[in-house]
Amino acid sequence: MRARTDLEVAAMATRLGGVIRVARLAERGVGRRAIEAAVASGVLTRVRRGWVAVPGADPVLVAAARAGVVVTCVSQAKRLRLWVHEDPVRFHVGVDPRRSGERPDRAHIHWSAPLIPRSPDALEDPIENVLAIVAECEPYEQALATWESALNQSLVTLDGLARYPWRPSARRLLADATPFADAGIETYLRPRLRWLRLPIRAQIWIAGHRVDALIGDRLVLQIDGASHVGDQRSEDIRHDAKLRLMGYHVIRISYTQMMFEWATVQDLIMRAVAQGLHLAA
Repeated sequence: MRARTDLEVAAMATRLGGVIRVARLAERGVGRRAIEAAVASGVLTRVRRGWVAVPGADPVLVAAARAGVVVTCVSQAKRLRLWVHEDPVRFHVGVDPRRSGERPDRAHIHWSAPLIPRSPDALEDPIENVLAIVAECEPYEQALATWESALNQSLVTLDGLARYPWRPSARRLLADATPFADAGIETYLRPRLRWLRLPIRAQIWIAGHRVDALIGDRLVLQIDGASHVGDQRSEDIRHDAKLRLMGYHVIRISYTQMMFEWATVQDLIMRAVAQGLHLAA
């Protein structure tokens, strides 16, 4: 068998993810001497026993390999660009007690058995494991927002999720989750306003644009994020005016109000409902 050059070994490691077990290279005909030569020349770095990485590899995955853990829960959700309530103070990792490695001192370690078995090569949890751990780790509203973000981005489907043996907290989320919430804070509306016993429809089209929520027939709630400035803000004002001319009542709030001043927002909605502003004329 032809000996692999250093650059060929590095290219193969890159194709396999950049942070890889030596065993995977050996399966593809890369011998121990070729790996040692690649490390000596600097085209590979030794992460720990049995693992190597290419220079410039994802530092999160390098750290996971060094510690013998997988990235999971809200940390992996954020890497997947799912909605999370806030940046986790500590990195969340999953650990198989049988695996070797230096456990990260400042990480939030999840020891629970994974829903889907983890490959020895895994450095990131599959989405189903991420959602299962989020369900146990995060408060209900925050976990529901992450679940609905995964559904909205088509990383999972309700039918697909229904096939797994979830624990009670995850079964509750599965029963309540919908794929139509476009931003996490919109998810909070349904459980917070369920007691009103009014229809609440998220992300529906009215007058050529989507509205965040329609309560009853005519009460529109719009939630502004950081992007609602400049041209976006002008378009929001134009759309609000058009909605009012069509007979809708619009309540527009900020992210800060939604997350940290909910009592004030709820009071506005309650007063609008009391005045019948949610009803069709």
